[in-house]
Amino acid sequence: MAIGELLLTKGIISAEQLDRVVRQQKIAGGRLGDNLVALGYISRATLEAVLQEPPAVAKSAAETGLEANFLLNCLLRTMYVSQLQTIPELSEQMKLTRAVVEELLNFGKKDALVEIRGPSEKSYNIMRYALTNAGRERASEALRRCEYIGPVPITLEVYQTQVQKQTITNEVVGIEKLKKAMSHLVLAEDIIRRLGPAANSGRAILIYGSAGNGKTSIAEALVSAFEQPVYVPYAIEADGQIIKIYDPSVHVEFPHGNERNGSVNPIFLPHLEHDPRWVRCKRPYVISGGELTLEMLDLDFDPHSKYYEAPLQMKAIGGVFVIDDFGRQRVRPHELLNRWIFPLERKVDYLTLHTGKKFALLFDQLVIFATNFPPEELMDPAQLRRVHYKMKINPPTADEFKEIFQRICDSYGLEFSEDVLAYLLNSFYIKHRIPFAGFHPKFIAEHIIAASNYLGSTPRISRQLLVDALENMVILPNSPVPE
Repeated sequence: MAIGELLLTKGIISAEQLDRVVRQQKIAGGRLGDNLVALGYISRATLEAVLQEPPAVAKSAAETGLEANFLLNCLLRTMYVSQLQTIPELSEQMKLTRAVVEELLNFGKKDALVEIRGPSEKSYNIMRYALTNAGRERASEALRRCEYIGPVPITLEVYQTQVQKQTITNEVVGIEKLKKAMSHLVLAEDIIRRLGPAANSGRAILIYGSAGNGKTSIAEALVSAFEQPVYVPYAIEADGQIIKIYDPSVHVEFPHGNERNGSVNPIFLPHLEHDPRWVRCKRPYVISGGELTLEMLDLDFDPHSKYYEAPLQMKAIGGVFVIDDFGRQRVRPHELLNRWIFPLERKVDYLTLHTGKKFALLFDQLVIFATNFPPEELMDPAQLRRVHYKMKINPPTADEFKEIFQRICDSYGLEFSEDVLAYLLNSFYIKHRIPFAGFHPKFIAEHIIAASNYLGSTPRISRQLLVDALENMVILPNSPVPE
């Protein structure tokens, strides 16, 4: 369901107003919500309230949007494999309300698939359920078709609606917020000035320049400028197939504050702020380097368990996806960009199930290409046109290098002196015509700390240890000699 249809269903706008705003959007562009506000059909506050609504809790099997047989098979598989017997246990495992679990158990009892075994040992108020012989046969058959055990999936339609509500372009990053996110980096003012509009656009960004000057660090810091939570489902259902999305290595839970989604005593109903089949997370950050292949951008079907793992760009929805070391992947840059020409332009991707069924998926993420290759070597003009923002990261100036070096010395507990800096400038950078690089100070400090630990001495930047670090850092025709 699109945002316009959602507002129409809630009675906030009329069908006539929706038709008008769609025509206006085709002419003026922009987001549907912004056009609704501009035309005066809805206030900004009302729009934000709708967009920030958490996923509603499904209070019945019908409200999950899934077929009854699909839900019943999920329940039978869970009972068969996990050996869970009570409604609170099954509710926690499947992330359904206890009322929905009880409704499914009643379905099972009517078909003689489930039977009551008496009260639980922990509480006489909680009944135990078990599979009958027919139930075990049905569960075995369901496991042969799919071995997925865990939270019940969300329908694809509901997932698409939630993605639209929490799209990354809904959150505007101001200059003060971006400066705070980048405060640990030493950057030129023009980088901050240009990076903000690029981040707010939601369009692809190309960050290029010589190696070791903070391209990846900038991309990594950028995601911390986004502060709104997003809701990520454990899994979704598409055409009867299950796709796992939630990945603890990517999706970091958002601090809950006073929210309570559970209770210690299994007798009491847990307080649910949102559908427990979703996890409230920070905006995701996914980074992939030279290991990226085209196959990693497709659904990963496990022929044994018979369900899917979501591709990287799907896990990054609502967040930031960084293609690091672009140009060093096993797949050629042109092939990767050709795969993404349509998603980057239209914000829609198409994925294919092993059954041959294709479905559309919103391509809602900030894609950042980071490379030290010249852009014209990686992209043709048509591909460059689809990357709307291009930022060259130059080597630090002498003043910026000094600030980086001083910050690094402070963080490592090393004494910073103007003499050391003067020696570096005159005997290394100027003499050998070596350009500054942002990674040099940290590289030098780490090597001095390691050498001092080896020698059993107090870490200090001596000329000899400095020369040793420089020889490890850059290969020169003639090694620098300590004076």
